[in-house]
Amino acid sequence: QVQLVESGGGLVQAGGSLRLSCVASGSIFNIKTMGWYRQAPGKQREERELVASISTGGSPNYADSVKGRFTISIGNAKSTVYLQMNSLKPEDTAVYYCNADRATVFGRRLDAYWGQGTQVSVSS
Repeated sequence: QVQLVESGGGLVQAGGSLRLSCVASGSIFNIKTMGWYRQAPGKQREERELVASISTGGSPNYADSVKGRFTISIGNAKSTVYLQMNSLKPEDTAVYYCNADRATVFGRRLDAYWGQGTQVSVSS
């Protein structure tokens, strides 16, 4: 089992910045990918969109809508993932969820875990 705890959400004006953090605990040794998804107001869970992700030894991956504005990074302890969000826009308003995917040493996906979500609201 993996537990994910997010923090850092809040209300900010358009053009502002926020930094989200997600701390993973539990059986984290075989986490392959960590990322951030968001669920916009009125959208269902199935409509969560990938914002950014990063895999062990891999390059970051970003949604087109956030490229150049958001940066995902892994902390030194490899158990924390950050999302630096700059030049925020009202359309970035959503609940942001941390995600962790575990895999075997051979790359076979095992399971996925989600945090409880943190609200990001951007006013115009």
